[in-house]
Amino acid sequence: MLFTAHEITETVDMFLRHKLDIRAITLGVSLLDCAAATGNETRRRIREKLLRMAGPLVKTGREIETEYGIPIINKRVSVTPIALVAAASDDGDYAPYAQLLDNIAVELGIDFVGGFSALVHKGFSLGDEKLVASIPAALASTERVCASVNVATTKSGINMDAVRRMGEVIKATAEKTADKDGLGCAKLVVFCNAPEDNPFMAGAFHGPGEAESCLNVGVSGPGVIKAALESEKDANLTEIAEIIKKTAFKITRMGELVGMEAARRLGVPFGILDLSLAPTPEVGDSVARILEEMGLETAGTHGTTAALALLTDMVKKGGVMASARVGGFSGAFIPVSEDEGMAAAAASGAIGLDKLEAMTSVCSVGLDMIALPGNTSAATISAIIADEMAIGMINGKTTAVRVIPVPGKKAGDWAEFGGLLGSAPVMAVNSAKSDVFVGRGGRIPAPIHSFRN
Repeated sequence: MLFTAHEITETVDMFLRHKLDIRAITLGVSLLDCAAATGNETRRRIREKLLRMAGPLVKTGREIETEYGIPIINKRVSVTPIALVAAASDDGDYAPYAQLLDNIAVELGIDFVGGFSALVHKGFSLGDEKLVASIPAALASTERVCASVNVATTKSGINMDAVRRMGEVIKATAEKTADKDGLGCAKLVVFCNAPEDNPFMAGAFHGPGEAESCLNVGVSGPGVIKAALESEKDANLTEIAEIIKKTAFKITRMGELVGMEAARRLGVPFGILDLSLAPTPEVGDSVARILEEMGLETAGTHGTTAALALLTDMVKKGGVMASARVGGFSGAFIPVSEDEGMAAAAASGAIGLDKLEAMTSVCSVGLDMIALPGNTSAATISAIIADEMAIGMINGKTTAVRVIPVPGKKAGDWAEFGGLLGSAPVMAVNSAKSDVFVGRGGRIPAPIHSFRN
């Protein structure tokens, strides 16, 4: 891969002025061979394998940062869904697996570990039951472990029993971390069509269809896209689309360079490059501000969904044009607390849950990092999840829900999560009840267009 002097200068400017970064290098590790008849033996094998395989990760990331001058914000590990690994053991409580992963992360300097996960889109195995029941305690007793549960796919439909259960789990997790504004829920994602190769937290896990290990990379550059549009004030939307696509192309090439080098040094295959516009709470690093640069007075006003559709599609097209390894989500995230523009729009009343839900039909993921009133019922949370899963199922795309019912707070209050998780206003929910609908359980069947065999 050859770079011109102009490209190098341009890329350096992206780092220094527009907050371009490698958001994460994520080492995926299969733990399937760690399964044993006892929990103690399974955990011993997990510890031995992760220390061996992930031990050099942080050092390698720092070396690349120094040598190439490219900031790598997080060094992460994703593992096989623990529900699959622990199922053969005699354990009834899976929280010790989360605590083990947390201890290993601290020991190795890893920022996050993803994979305290279960895949229940068609039903619960015994291991799935145990893992889901363990989530509140696991997330309350750890800092770096992330959990996810896939409850729906386009091929199987929506497991409404699992949806109902996850509303209860989210409420319980919030209560167990009430002293931190329900922070445990910020590490918990409910998925439809969960990708097996996603490097972004909190939803990363190393899917059972993946290789023994691989290195996945997540690149983020909202500030770079916004800066490119700022210099083209008179461009029409066709021209704006081309600008975004070309900028995404350049960002992707940089990410692929880092990913291939990190994989080579770690001695593992290079997996995928996820080119997602993942914002941060910092000014100048916002997806909402890109939409406003297109001509919207504020994110959330009429036209927002159309602008987001253009942005997401052009990011994907630019990335696929630049690399054959694009995967994961690769589009635009719209978390409220992690995006200062989205948080400002929510605080002003310009954007609410209904508009955010509409936007998820065209963006990468879903309802993300949204603070809800602490008295929001488990059934209402489940109904919010069901709506989002339906968007993913019908459209054949990944959607997700990461909401935080903040104990003791009401609509209009502020929730503080800290660091990259940011802060956000508590958003109002519809007061009409969905309890009977959620309580019916069963499965919403897959759409007719899913039958393509």
